[in-house]
Amino acid sequence: MSRICELTGKGRQVGHNVSHANNKTKRTFLPNLQNVTLMSESLEKSVKLRVSTHGLRSVEHVGGLDNWLVKTKDEKLSLKARRLKRDVAKKLGNAAA
Repeated sequence: MSRICELTGKGRQVGHNVSHANNKTKRTFLPNLQNVTLMSESLEKSVKLRVSTHGLRSVEHVGGLDNWLVKTKDEKLSLKARRLKRDVAKKLGNAAA
């Protein structure tokens, strides 16, 4: 299972551990991923996703999962999230028509 947020695309970063003697050794910085269940209001069902805590705060700030999916570009989203976005767009399109 890759360590990438399904909503924001945030993944691991590479950097250095720097000692007091200024020796540098490679290390990785991993995102704080959590398995969460988010509720889609338009689809009226819950969805399990692996999301970073930063992504979770962003979703809450925008006003929910449906709003986040509509506003986010497809390149950032995982395959599962893209399918969910398509379903939400269909549902919202039918409601508007």
